[in-house]
Amino acid sequence: MVLSVVIPVYNSQETLEPLVEKLQDCLSAISFEVVLVNDGSRDNSEAVVYRLAERYTNVQGLSLRRNFGEFNAVLCGLTYARGDYAVLIDDDFQNPPEAILTLLERAQSGHYDVVYSRYAQKKHAWFRNAGSSLLNYLTTYLLDKPKSLYLSSFKLINRAVVQEIVSYTGPFPYIDALIFRVTRNVTSVEVPHHPRQSGASNYTLSKLVALFLNVLFGFSTVPLRLFAGLGLGLFGLSLLLGLGLLLGSSLHWFSVSGWVLVAWVVLLLAGLQMVFLAVMSEYLGKLFLAQSGLKPFVVKERG
Repeated sequence: MVLSVVIPVYNSQETLEPLVEKLQDCLSAISFEVVLVNDGSRDNSEAVVYRLAERYTNVQGLSLRRNFGEFNAVLCGLTYARGDYAVLIDDDFQNPPEAILTLLERAQSGHYDVVYSRYAQKKHAWFRNAGSSLLNYLTTYLLDKPKSLYLSSFKLINRAVVQEIVSYTGPFPYIDALIFRVTRNVTSVEVPHHPRQSGASNYTLSKLVALFLNVLFGFSTVPLRLFAGLGLGLFGLSLLLGLGLLLGSSLHWFSVSGWVLVAWVVLLLAGLQMVFLAVMSEYLGKLFLAQSGLKPFVVKERG
């Protein structure tokens, strides 16, 4: 099978059926399957998922016991995907199904592990665009991704990378971070982005904040090292200040009052505490990454 189309489903009873029908038309030239993962929808989406699975032999219908979040639903879908490539697409028609073949052709012709979509003009709400831009900037430094690459949710991943992604066993997956733990052989291709056909976006400000914090603290020790640098900086500043106070007092340039000494001691101790906390945090960060279930290396090919 060439392709698995993985769709996380949440409150999309109106768009789900026409989306699957459109996929059947657009992808008829290749062997493919559709993996629908109902993520605890509150509407009738679950019944629609099972109805589509009964109607089409190439549709898998899965339903989670509660709402686990988009990335957990995607991870579930990738676990059950059987294609040589898996494409992740939203359930709201903002990602045009016909563009899937564009991503597939780019991956096959360029032998890329992952192909991201990029949009000439995004049709999301302004706060989501702002959050995406901030997250994109953050991941450039935390995940060491190319600055020019936009991490869109609409992307195609080859089978080898999918197998590594689904080995993640933690409760807070972030698919793009898992991708960049495995490969840097990625590219992007421009596709259209359409307005949402029905309902309102499920992305809220709280979800964007939760995603931001997950990326910041869940897949990198960079924040720990920033605090280590701050602690060392405060400690170094306190030593220089102490030497300056000692030299100035010894040469009678100025007198050192009691509150100045107290301020110096507080600064010195604060710097020392931050250094010690940073050292402990570095060990905890290494322990956290060691317990994440991610492999220390990934073999691309064996001769």
